[in-house]
Order: sequence, then structure tokens, then C-alpha cells
Amino acid sequence: MQHLASGEHRVRDLVEHMGLAQSTVSKHVGFLVECGLATMRPEGRSTWYSLAQSELLRTLIAAAERLLDATGTQALLCTHLRLPHTHHATDTDKK
Repeated sequence: MQHLASGEHRVRDLVEHMGLAQSTVSKHVGFLVECGLATMRPEGRSTWYSLAQSELLRTLIAAAERLLDATGTQALLCTHLRLPHTHHATDTDKK
């Protein structure tokens, strides 16, 4: 979910980021879509996945940080969620 929080990704992008088997990543992304936590957008022969409610995830992370701070534990969780980027397909990506 952390990688999807930074923008759209294809399964193959997630495989490269996480170093997991394609079948494992596909299965997990499928569960996220099935549960409504992620959405899919077909583009040519590729399918792009993103979080369905990324703003709510940012709110949840911020609340967790406040709770940890209140208990005396300072932590910055998922800092990449503060300024998410959008992945734009290149000509190479579309092949």
C-alpha cells in the first residue's frame, strides 16, 4: 500500500520496488481491489493501480503520529505520503 500511496503503479513496477514474485504481488493487489482499497485503470495492455482513498490514508497516518507523540514516542510514518507523486507512463512503459 505504501508504494500505491505515492501514485499509480503497474504490478511490474511493484514487483521491481519490492523484489517479490509477480504472482505474489498480483494476488495482493487483487485483494486490495476486491476490498475496495485500490482501484484499477486499464491503459493499453497495462493496468494501473492506485489507492482508492489516499487522502483518508494520509489522515490515518497523521492520527497515528499524533497518538505516538502523545505517548512520548516521536515517529514520522510513511513520509512519502505527504507529497505523493503521479507516475506518468512513458513510451517505454506502454510497450
